[in-house]
Amino acid sequence: MYRHVIDFYDRLAPLYHLVYEDWEAAADRQAACLDAVLRSRWPGYKSVLDVSCGIGTQAIGLTMRGFTVTASDLSSKAVTRAADEARTRNLAIALSVCDMREAYAHHGDGFDLVISCDNSVPHLLSDEDIRLALKQMYACLRPGGGVLLTVRDYEREPRGTNILKPHGVRVSNGRRLIAMQIRDFDGPHYDLTMYLIEEHLANGEVATRAMRTRYYAIAIPQLVALMKDVGFQTVQRLDDVFYQPVLVGTKPSRADHAVSSHTGGGS
Repeated sequence: MYRHVIDFYDRLAPLYHLVYEDWEAAADRQAACLDAVLRSRWPGYKSVLDVSCGIGTQAIGLTMRGFTVTASDLSSKAVTRAADEARTRNLAIALSVCDMREAYAHHGDGFDLVISCDNSVPHLLSDEDIRLALKQMYACLRPGGGVLLTVRDYEREPRGTNILKPHGVRVSNGRRLIAMQIRDFDGPHYDLTMYLIEEHLANGEVATRAMRTRYYAIAIPQLVALMKDVGFQTVQRLDDVFYQPVLVGTKPSRADHAVSSHTGGGS
């Protein structure tokens, strides 16, 4: 169990929207982008399993666009927040707590599409754990179904320590909030510390929160190789369709699998 991930997102869940200047607008933009990719590659596919839903950033928007969404996350408090957000919008989303490495045992199979966005997969700290999660996603899909991941392109990002990534200043309800993160690399992994500084403008009181988690800065070509290794076909990287690179792949249909087995071909 990734306790550090659970602790990080449990603490961040009530404040997660502060990462964005306007969370609702960002969620709407993201859903529009994902909707375009999903409908263009898998037209008519409607049932979506989101294995790292967080507070519902993608699940809510896709539901509002006509998809039938089942969603889960490792953080129970993030799932509770997602349920609250869905309820206030009168949206029906089946939400639960689940480790993506146990997605098939928890959710079963038959989904048209499986997604994991916002660089969630690199919270898994080894190729072995990522391969296990991808196998679970593969098992959850019906033949011909598709997977969509969004991740950081770590080959284009700086390495080192004390790397500052500011999220900006938010002013709301008489409070000024500053959100930022600092990354400290240790080989292929890095620790991320999220700082949230809250100032009450009326009385000047200041409170600071710091929460920490860890990532595996896996290169996209290595992640693509793992997707192919578990059986996904037509694996592609898509740029300029989302705020992060998008990786897509398809579980072969039964006919495709039969041809591949007969000819000895691999994915």
